[in-house]
Amino acid sequence: MKDFIYNEMMVHVALCTNKNPENILIVSDNADALVAEVQKHDNIPFDVIGADLSKLRELTDGSYDVVISELDSDAAILAHHNRVLKEDGLLVTTHPSLDNTDENKAIMEILGRYTKVIMPFNIGNGETALLASKEYHPTADIILHRADMLDNLDYYNCDVHPAAFAMGNNVRKEYLGIIKN
Repeated sequence: MKDFIYNEMMVHVALCTNKNPENILIVSDNADALVAEVQKHDNIPFDVIGADLSKLRELTDGSYDVVISELDSDAAILAHHNRVLKEDGLLVTTHPSLDNTDENKAIMEILGRYTKVIMPFNIGNGETALLASKEYHPTADIILHRADMLDNLDYYNCDVHPAAFAMGNNVRKEYLGIIKN
């Protein structure tokens, strides 16, 4: 089972980066903990679908500000994530370990066709997720008052948010030109 750090980071990094998240999509077969974190943000509507490409295909174009996905990423899935995102939308998605450079570079290159920013960030237990944004930068555009006003958090805060994007030189060198920040 994934711990509270994972759930808080997957949700709050995205929702405290997007200027005005009004509609969120969670793609997960086990979304309860992610939903609980989204509900800590007052009155933001959200939808949940299972990690199922056929359900993703049925969604309306440009209908979500934020997509939080635990669906394994390939070109078709990433294209659908992009399709359902609004013009300034952002995606937070799980991905293979950064040690799996070939697979990650392929994922990041696909995301680079759709987004201005692609950055891995720490989500606890030595794991990372990817944030891909069409408009907002996760460290420059953090909504501090939103991050500071959240209640009942065990880990996430406005200091952890930008710190999560710090990567060692080995990652910077390996992904030079692929990570877009």
